[in-house]
Amino acid sequence: MIKRILREPLLHFLILGGLLFLAYDQLGGDAPPRPDEIVIDAVRIEMLQNQFERTWQRSPTSSELDGLVDAWLREEIFYREGLALGLEQGDPVVRRRIAQKMDFISEGLLVEPPDEPELQSWFEEHGEQYWVDPVFTVQQVYYDPGRFDDEWAGAVAAARAALASGAEPEPVGGSLLPAALADASAREVTRIFGTDFTNTLADAPIGRWHGPVQSGFGVHLVRIEERIPGRVPALAEVREEVERDYLAQRRDTANDVLYESLRSRYTVRYEDVTAPVALDGSGSGPTSSP
Repeated sequence: MIKRILREPLLHFLILGGLLFLAYDQLGGDAPPRPDEIVIDAVRIEMLQNQFERTWQRSPTSSELDGLVDAWLREEIFYREGLALGLEQGDPVVRRRIAQKMDFISEGLLVEPPDEPELQSWFEEHGEQYWVDPVFTVQQVYYDPGRFDDEWAGAVAAARAALASGAEPEPVGGSLLPAALADASAREVTRIFGTDFTNTLADAPIGRWHGPVQSGFGVHLVRIEERIPGRVPALAEVREEVERDYLAQRRDTANDVLYESLRSRYTVRYEDVTAPVALDGSGSGPTSSP
């Protein structure tokens, strides 16, 4: 019976495990980190650097490394809190998925839509991001300065006078540019002719030929038929978009508040880091505690 017990593989495993534990204890092995302590050591920093280098084919800057550490720490905290809630059950990609689930939970903390005064106030503060571009209905005649040597300015002035008297536009030089644009936004005009060309349309006279106007292609004579100034729209015109942006901002704020609240419950300790990275980017030192 004793011989059979001595041959039992489970007994060998238990004895070996005990010996390893004893050896580890005698050699002064560090205790595992407490559940409320997060250790960021040189190995972790190197791993984050290597991941960045494989993606971007270069080393991260100091601020980028700070951001990598912050992102990892945020994920680690959400991961631990998710484990505490039992969110890991049945999920194969445990760490990242749990952190994502915590993110989703925090995003769902704020669901009430704003009342009208609150939304109006927010819109007045952020209205410029809903700016509606000026709109132009415009004709243009293209002139290639290379076709006139040093006399192009005089030739264009003569062409402008002819146009003003009712002559048909006659472009000089090959070009695939459109001769006219109807109800084109400033962004569309810029896409075709460039910023300098579009900027001149803001103050150009309406209803008569104007120029020469410079573009990256050459010079043009321009006639603006209609110009609708740019403006900040009324809230009613963009209400759906404004409310969506407002709620997104509040969800982001709530998410950050939750993270900071959870973060304050943890002690973050750096180990064996030769170039400490401050969690807030301030360079204050390797140890961060609540």
